[in-house]
Order: sequence, then C-alpha cells, then structure tokens
Amino acid sequence: MSEISTNLLPIMPMRDIIVYPEMVAPIFAVRSESTIAVDNALLTENHEVIFLAQKIPVDEKVEVENLYDVGILSKIMQVLKFPDGTVKALAEGVSRVKVYDIHENNGLIQAHYEALEEVQVETEDAKALVRLALDQFQQYIQKSAKISAENFISLTEINESGKLADILATYLPIETSEKQTILETLNTYERLEIVTRILSREMEMLGIEESIQEKVKYKLGKTQKEFLLREKLRAIKEELGAEEGGASEVEELRESIEKAKVPKRVKDQLNKEINKLERMSFFTAETSVIRTYIDTVLGLPWCKKTKETLNIEKAREILDEDHYGLEDAKERILEFLAVKKLSNEQQATIICFAGPPGVGKTSLGRSIARSLNRSMSQVSLGGINDESEIRGHRRTYIGAMPGRIIRSIQDAGTRNPVILLDEIEKMLPSHMGDPTAAMLEVLDPAQNSHYTDHYIDMQFDLSDVFFIATANSVQRLYQPLKDRLEVIYLPGYTEEEKVHIANRFLLPRQLKTNGISLDQLKIQPSAIKEIINKYTREAGVRNLERNIGKICRKVAVEIVTNPETKVCVDAKNINKYLGTPKFVREEAIKEPQVGLVHGLAWTEFGGEILEIEASVMPGKGRLNLTGRLGEIMQESAQTAFSYTRSNYEDLDLPPDIQEKYDLHIHAADGATPKDGPSAGIALTLALISALTKRPVRSDIAMTGEITLRGRILPIGGLKEKCIAALRNDIHTVIMPKANERDIPELPDYIRDKIEFKPVNNLSEVIDFALLPRKEELKAHLNGAKKGSRVAIQKAKGK
Repeated sequence: MSEISTNLLPIMPMRDIIVYPEMVAPIFAVRSESTIAVDNALLTENHEVIFLAQKIPVDEKVEVENLYDVGILSKIMQVLKFPDGTVKALAEGVSRVKVYDIHENNGLIQAHYEALEEVQVETEDAKALVRLALDQFQQYIQKSAKISAENFISLTEINESGKLADILATYLPIETSEKQTILETLNTYERLEIVTRILSREMEMLGIEESIQEKVKYKLGKTQKEFLLREKLRAIKEELGAEEGGASEVEELRESIEKAKVPKRVKDQLNKEINKLERMSFFTAETSVIRTYIDTVLGLPWCKKTKETLNIEKAREILDEDHYGLEDAKERILEFLAVKKLSNEQQATIICFAGPPGVGKTSLGRSIARSLNRSMSQVSLGGINDESEIRGHRRTYIGAMPGRIIRSIQDAGTRNPVILLDEIEKMLPSHMGDPTAAMLEVLDPAQNSHYTDHYIDMQFDLSDVFFIATANSVQRLYQPLKDRLEVIYLPGYTEEEKVHIANRFLLPRQLKTNGISLDQLKIQPSAIKEIINKYTREAGVRNLERNIGKICRKVAVEIVTNPETKVCVDAKNINKYLGTPKFVREEAIKEPQVGLVHGLAWTEFGGEILEIEASVMPGKGRLNLTGRLGEIMQESAQTAFSYTRSNYEDLDLPPDIQEKYDLHIHAADGATPKDGPSAGIALTLALISALTKRPVRSDIAMTGEITLRGRILPIGGLKEKCIAALRNDIHTVIMPKANERDIPELPDYIRDKIEFKPVNNLSEVIDFALLPRKEELKAHLNGAKKGSRVAIQKAKGK
C-alpha cells in the first residue's frame, strides 16, 4: 500500500466523542470504516487522521452525508489490536480543520482539508469571562460527584479563553451537537461564552436532581429493605461466630487446604490467598479468580506418585505385542530403560522418536508408559507460538490458566507420569515469546526440579516426569533443544511389514469398531497389497487403516441389508469397495532413454523415485533448472555441470560445450518441492547422457552425493529409498560404497530383491549405467548371432 498524500487524509467517523486540540483521548474503533481509517492513518508520515462527528450519532451505518464538515486533525499515538478485529487507539487532537471533497472507496473515507485559524480575543472582558467560567466549574464540581476536585486545580493555571472552553466542554454531559458547536466556534471569547451558558444550565439541572433525590431518599421498596436487613443480619452473625448454615465458604476452603497433602510452603501461600479472600466482598470478580486458583493448586499431585515397575522382559513383551517390526527402535528403548533401572538417577536425556507420520511414534510412547505402569498424558505442540502456552499465564490476565505441562500433570493425577510431547519441532517463535526456550527449561534436569509455572507462581518438581518427544523431522528442531534429545529414528515400513501390521492390528481393530465378525468379512493378503500399492502412498499405515475401515463400512451396509452376507475381498473385487486406484504404479521404461535417470530421494513421508531429465540444445552455455529444485539440489546441478566440463576429454566431449550449447535439467512432478544432496550422481549422469547421446539403463536407480572430483559421498535413508525402488519395480540400486555398512541392517525382504552396486567414483557409475550410443548398439546387435539371446540382452544392458 502506498503512502497517503499530506493534503488527503483518512476520515474516522465519530458517534458520540469529539476530540479538541491538545487533548489526548482513547478511541475504540469497532466499525470497519473506523478500523480502516486507523490502519491508513498509520501509513501517513505523522500517523494523522481526521475525526468527524456524525450528525445523527445513533446511526450505525456510516453515510458521508451524515458527517459534519468541521472536525479535528489528530495524531495516532498508540494502537492496540484485539483478536475480534476491533482496535483501541490513543489519539491527540492537533488542530481544527474543514474538510471538502469527501469520498468513500471500499470502506475507506478520505477528504481534502484546510486548517481553521482561531480568532484570539484576549480583552479584559475575556479575562473576566475566564474567571467566571472557573468559578462556575468549581461550584459544578462541588455539586457533581462525577468529577474529581483535582481536575479543577490544573485548570486554574489556564488563562486562554479558547483552550479553557475546549477543556471544560470535555467534562460536561452535553449532546454531540453542542460539542460540535463549540468545535466550530473559532472566536475564543464566543466559544467560552457558550460554555458558561451550558455550565449555568447544568448547575440548574443538578439542583433539580438534588431536590428529587431528597424526595425519594427514604422511599425504598420492600425488596430493597429486605436486602439491607439481610446483609446486616449476616454481618451480625459473622461477628458472633454463628454463621447460618454451618461453616462459611472461606472456612470450607481452609479445611480443604489443611486436609490436602501438599507441602507446607504451598499451604502457606494458599492461606495468604484465603486471607485476601476474607477481606473482599464475595460479589467481586476477583473472588472467583482466587477460588479458581486455590482449586487448581489443590488439584495438583504435589506428593502423589505412581509406583513404578521396571521389568525389561515385560517391557520387551509389551513392545512386541503392540508393534510389529521396528527392531532397532525397540532395542534402543530397552537399552534406555535398562540404564535407567541400573543407574536409578533422574532422566538425563529425553527420548525423541523421529520419523514419518503413521509409523508408531505416539503408540511407542503409550507402550513405554504401560511397561512402566505409569499414567500417560499427551501434549500436542504443533503450531504453538506463545510462550505462555508452556509456562502458563499470569493471573493478572482474564481467563488465565496454567501452562500445558502443569495441566497435563494435573490430568495424569500423579507427579511422575509419562508425558508425550507430540510434534515438538512444530513450535514456532513469535512476538509472544519463544516456546522452544520455555520447553528447554522443562526438559533440562538441572532446572526442572524447581520449575515455576507463571499461573501457579510456585516451584513444582518435574524431575520425576518421564518425558518422551516425537517429531517428523529433527532438521527443524531448535538446536539447543535438539542437543537435549536422544533421537531414535523410526523408518517407514516395507510392503511385507505393512501386510503383517494390517492382518495383526489394523483389520481386527476395524472389524471391532464396525461391529463385523471374522466370519462376515475376510480381506485376502492380495487385497491388502493392492491397497498398499494402489490406494496409499505413505511410509506409515494410517491411510492403509483408513481404507480398511472404508471397506468395513461398505460391508456393514451389505450385512444390515442382508444378515446372511459373507464377503471376501481380494485383488479382483477391491475396486467395488474402494473405487478407482488413486496411485498407479508407473511401469519401468522398457527401452533405455538418453538423458533420463532414476534418482532416489528421502522425504519426511518416506522414499520417492525422482525422475531426472536432461536435454542439450544450441545456445551459449546456459544451465536451466526446473522442477522446483531447492538450493542444495541447484548446487548439486552446478557441481554436475562443472564436473562434466572439467572432464570433457575423458567423456569424449568437445571442449567448447559451454560456448555452443544450453543445458536444461528438469525434475519430474514440478509441483512438488525437492531438495537434498543425494541426487548428485543422478544429475551428473543425466547431463553426461544428454551430452554423449548414450542411453541410461532403465532398470536401475541411484543415490549419492558427488564432489567436483567425482567422488561419491555417503547418504542417509537407504531403507526408504530401496522401498521406493521396489515400489517402482526397480531391482538394481547404485549407492555410495561408504553405505555398504547399512546393507546388513536392511530387512531380508529388501536384500533378497535388490542388487546393490556400491561405487566410489562417478567413473564406475558411467561404466555401469551408460549404454553405447544407439548407432553403436544397433551395429553391435546386428553383429550378434540370431540365436545368441544372451549377447543381445547383454548389449541392451538387461
């Protein structure tokens, strides 16, 4: 939005408030025209806006014709915006102005203006009028209980008739039209004369009101008399210690505090609150705040602990019972629990389960709580950007409450629960504080034994709490917080693991949920595999269970229609229940292609095949990159280009490729952002293939980072990448030789179906993956004997 011109200012319509020069007043902007005016005023050089009063103040709708043409030029000093869209501003009046050419556009009212000069009259008559106005106002203050006498003292030093008239007008309960008349009167003597007439009238009104009040002073109704008498009776009974109905509410609270099993320091603090409660009326709002505070503090398990049973064999049994696979994660959990049992010390490090959605991070936390015989409470941290959500709100705020940590302990009912901090990496710092820094205090064993929540305002010991965190990606974690966590990675499931999980956990759970027996519905393993390959694309099993649930619901309709129905779902009839497949497995390219390479990528949601394409065209050496490549992938592409140019002799390329050709690298599925270093060899091989016109074998995929000298550096996520290769019917994977150590840790299912080609240098990749040029291949095939099928397949790279 551009800055507003100095002779054109936004107009803020006022219903019942008129601001005068040198007057500072709070302004509440509720209507859209008012809030828009404040927003646009902040865009001006001096934050200026013109206040114009409405001729008919009760009109909610703003009409330009309903505005006076004389107003006050004001400066916005402070602005406070509320969640409901309303705005509170502090404004100072500057000068009287007259507006013209008022116009409205999309809720913004603007007008040109000209300053109005006051006619200063400082004669002896004016001085006498000032004295008269001050005397009248002093008498008015004495009769009116609405204005403090201190206000009069500050007025005695004012000698200017115009300024005195403006100030007195703000204290008088007069109509908007009269205030507008005072604003429009530029002659200072006439302006004060108007104010003195109004003062005289208001004093007469006060006299009449006093007379009426004297007449009705003792005419109280029957209800009012009963109320006063009952209040007196209650006060007398309190003095005599004979409160009707037993112990008062205060005494009940004192009794609850004495009976509560809380530390002495907590009782002392609560008794102070009780003493404060006794001194105030029970009808004030603060009493409710104090009672809520006392109930919250008493509801905390200050001394209650659950007896822990730490049995490694039982823990192993529970983990195997609740989860299939995840052997590395289970072993690491058992090691952690064993060390905890032997050391008998407080938790020095915090377990953090990291992995794609749906792989069992939260359920592993529940299994740990069950194996320890502890209560469990879950705290969802996704999207939290307010420090008070962790540390609690101070009681001075309306609706204050403890932070999520204290509330979770209160829900668990014990001071040593298992607290699962879900999606810990999704906390965001903002202008309201940094929740990650507050979480660091919660998790630090050197600090959490004397953790203080802002609402409770007393130390609470968190050292007995067993904290477990979960995250989809540890890369987004706040580094000091990440250093406090011991990360256990949970990889995605293979197809075979998903089939086992579906048969053992998901299907029985969905059958029970939908009220279907095993005799009424059978889902064959072939159908489960069909769901995995054609209806889901995930590392976990959430969508797999969702699709099984969908089948159960459709079968439930058939059973209700015909109770004798028995359904068997297999790969042939699954379309009847799930519809058209959402993901069609792409067929592997049958013929080798020039400039097309299958790369392997790791994402937060599992492995993916990345199709890298490269093409060469006449040009001036430009390198074009498309497909939403991230910064790291763009640098990998630059490295690939530099490697190709520096090794042009070994690759049999002309030395002037940069001067004569443009190169274009594209990653398929252009709508999806892509980044990471492990696509380096795929990018380089695609460029070399396009420049040398040598096709790339279509039955292989590759992953690895490349250096300028052609060395292949190790990568991560090998298991997920291999799963992606098998999902796309690729059974040969080129990988860095440094990752050979990861192969024994892969499941047998992967090692049996994939041939690994470890490489140290890009030259090995070129020799293995690139085929001869099509002309050379054709000549070679023609030279082979017709019956030599092996030679032909070898020539094709099959």
